[in-house]
Amino acid sequence: MARRSVFLVVTVVLVVLLGIGAWAFQPWRLWTQRTVDEALPPRPAPTAPANPSSTGTPPPPSPAEPAGPVELATGAFVTQEHKTTGTARVLSLPDGTRLLRLENLATSDGPDLHVWLTDQTAGGTWGKYDDGRHVTLGPLKGTHGNQNYPLPPDADLHGLTSVVVWCDRFNVAFGSAPLALG
Repeated sequence: MARRSVFLVVTVVLVVLLGIGAWAFQPWRLWTQRTVDEALPPRPAPTAPANPSSTGTPPPPSPAEPAGPVELATGAFVTQEHKTTGTARVLSLPDGTRLLRLENLATSDGPDLHVWLTDQTAGGTWGKYDDGRHVTLGPLKGTHGNQNYPLPPDADLHGLTSVVVWCDRFNVAFGSAPLALG
């Protein structure tokens, strides 16, 4: 009878530990992927002047707006803890907003993945990125494809030298991209 009780207790403890391990590590994510294909935000349509000149003369030319996004910085992803490829671009849009665009991203799925801009250099050890200053842009939308992340208007990009796909649960970088000013 005592052996049966010990066996039952050990079995229950093992099942609980297995459940906790599955929740923490989510091993099924090694075989899953999410593809996102976001387009760049559209360029605003030009507006006609409110009061056209009654004399027939054309209004004075307005300063030229950029035809599309202006690239402020770019970099190619390098693998850290998990194989990661693709390109990161910081863009200034014609309306003055800025965004981070991940293009042709391919990385592993994992629990609690986020996109960061950080002051740590890309590459090297994968655990260093939470040591300095970083701006969290939100959860990773997908493990593959093209994605846009709006930058906060008050985000100071000076000194932020890389983009990181960061796993908050285990404090590791899946991949990072150095940002070279365009």
